[in-house]
Amino acid sequence: MQKIASFQVDHTKFWIGMYISRIDGDVITYDVRMVKPNGWTYLTPSSLHTIEHLFATYVRNSQHSDKIIYVGPMGCRTWFYFLTRDTLSKEESITLIKDTFQFIAEYHGEIPGATIEECGNYLDHDLETAKKEVLPLLEKLQDYTPEMLDYQRHFDKESA
Repeated sequence: MQKIASFQVDHTKFWIGMYISRIDGDVITYDVRMVKPNGWTYLTPSSLHTIEHLFATYVRNSQHSDKIIYVGPMGCRTWFYFLTRDTLSKEESITLIKDTFQFIAEYHGEIPGATIEECGNYLDHDLETAKKEVLPLLEKLQDYTPEMLDYQRHFDKESA
């Protein structure tokens, strides 16, 4: 079998941030990196699950909902994939992620979609840890620019 593109990227050069991993036609795949791969600190399964619910709910209820294709966590518990139509500009994508993670950091209340009828693992949530785990990325994105979405530039800067 041929090795897929995401397994051909050197994970020792990743750090916290957001970058474009691929463009397929009119679909842009953003990698929303929350912790350093193999940095021995990972998102906890319960908080990752909570972030997923809040992330997906927020972006699909935003003014850009018609441009959102997918939000989903990576099994390695270090990041999320965020897929959009290319009609959502890079600036809008960065702003939407910042707004989303601010929303999560300040969220109070019931987790959307976390009932036995709506979720296959509805008891496995941790809002308080989720609120803490979004803070490093939120801080990193404060002065992010579209140029910083280029993963090669991002890797070179972070590994220097």
